Amino acid sequence: MAGRPRGVDDSVILRAVAEVIGKVGPAGLTLAAVADEVGLVPGTLVQRFGSKRGLLVALARQSAHEAEAHHERLRRRRPSSLEALTALAEESMALMDTPERFANHLAFLCMDLTDPELHEYALAVHQAQRRAILALLDEAVAEGELRTGTDTAALAESVQALIAGTGLTWALDRQGTLQERLRQAVTALLSPYTRSKETS
Repeated sequence: MAGRPRGVDDSVILRAVAEVIGKVGPAGLTLAAVADEVGLVPGTLVQRFGSKRGLLVALARQSAHEAEAHHERLRRRRPSSLEALTALAEESMALMDTPERFANHLAFLCMDLTDPELHEYALAVHQAQRRAILALLDEAVAEGELRTGTDTAALAESVQALIAGTGLTWALDRQGTLQERLRQAVTALLSPYTRSKETS
C-alpha cells in the first residue's frame, strides 16, 4: 500500500488504542479500527501485540510506566504547586471530554477492576497519582500556598476521590465542561486550607 507509514512507534499505536476506546469503548475496539487510526494493516498489530487483549494490556502497561514521569512534567511546567495540582486533575480526565467518551473509558476501567493483570497496572496508575497529589500538597504547604499543619495525606485522598466523583457527576448532569468542573471542584476543596483565606 503506497504511502503506508513505516516503523510506527508502539506509543503512537497505543495512543490510537486510547482514542478508539474513547469512540467505541473496549467492547467495540478492533485491531482493524486501531490499524486504520494509525495507517497500518491489522497484521502489523497482530505481529506486535498478538491480539486485542494484547493491545489493551500494552496500553495499561504503558500508562502505568509513564504515570510517574507525566506527573513530574506537570510539576515542572507550573509556577505554583496548586496550579500543577489543578492541571493534574484536568489532564487525568483529558480523554473524557464528552459524556460518551467518559462512558467508554469507564467501561475500560470496569475491565481493570475484574481482570487481575489489568488491575495491577490500573492500581499502579492510581498509586502514582496519589503520590503526585501528596507531593504537590506538601510543596504547597512548604511554599506557603496552604496553611501550615494541613493534613496533606487526608487531603490527597479527598482530592483523588473528588477527581473521580466529579467526572461521574458531570457525565450525568452535563453542566459545563469536565475541565471547568474539575477546576471548580478542586478550588472549592482546597479553599479552606489556602493561606489567602487565612490572611485576607
